Amino acid sequence: MKKNALPAVAASLFLLAIAAIAALEAGVAFADAATAQDLISGAPQEVPIPGKVTMVDLGAHKCVPCRMMAPIIKELSAEYDGKAAIVFMDVWENPDIPKRFELRAIPTQIFYDAQGKECFRHEGFLDKQSIVDMLRKLGVN
Repeated sequence: MKKNALPAVAASLFLLAIAAIAALEAGVAFADAATAQDLISGAPQEVPIPGKVTMVDLGAHKCVPCRMMAPIIKELSAEYDGKAAIVFMDVWENPDIPKRFELRAIPTQIFYDAQGKECFRHEGFLDKQSIVDMLRKLGVN
């Protein structure tokens, strides 16, 4: 970068910050969270989702029991959109995830309350009704 370009970059960033502040004051909402589809994409996510009951399914797109979970996760993601966060992360495509969550087996489901505290962990296939029951126990209707 040229030496004389630095003031122009700084000025641009300053103007961008002013525009963002003005937009916030005017009530313009910025997207600050992933969509329900993003949360079940398999990509790494920051969990738990702040202020929401969160269910994280840790598995792999190619693992047989995990594949059995996939339609359940997709249904729950749509049914609980806006009420709870349903997240799927693929541990085979993202090898740092098992260590991060201290996994021993996949699939593993982890439930967090709205304050971000881990409340329940299950290893293996988990049926839809069991997930719904846990979400209700955590206050999601």
